[in-house]
Amino acid sequence: MMELDFDDDLLTGLRGYVRLVTRELGLTGECSYVHDEPAGAYLALDGRLPGFPDRDVALVWDESSGWSVAVETHSGEDLIVYAYFGPEVLPAPEAVARWVHGLLRGERRITSWPGARQQSHEDLVRRVAPYAAALLVPAPRNP
Repeated sequence: MMELDFDDDLLTGLRGYVRLVTRELGLTGECSYVHDEPAGAYLALDGRLPGFPDRDVALVWDESSGWSVAVETHSGEDLIVYAYFGPEVLPAPEAVARWVHGLLRGERRITSWPGARQQSHEDLVRRVAPYAAALLVPAPRNP
């Protein structure tokens, strides 16, 4: 039997978590990915943000600042962060979806940098582990 290390456990749980966020947003996940070193996620969103009608939008997660919504640049440079979710690094997938849909409708946003969170790697692995079960459920398909 193969044992997973903390990094494998983190990525497995994070993939499940991102799948649930993707499902709550009504997306298929075809334009999303999870990466390691450092752990993070990227989901391309449908729709546009107020003030950026010609820019693609992404939902981005990293282990130090949690979720943020960002706009793509035309030049391939780094994303421009539009809003941060807030202090919780792993909010419920339903809460993330409500927040994103609100931003796309022009509702208020948290714009200040949330700062690095003092969270151990082991704590993050423990918190994301229950989401690994979401990988056992088939991913949604395009109709």
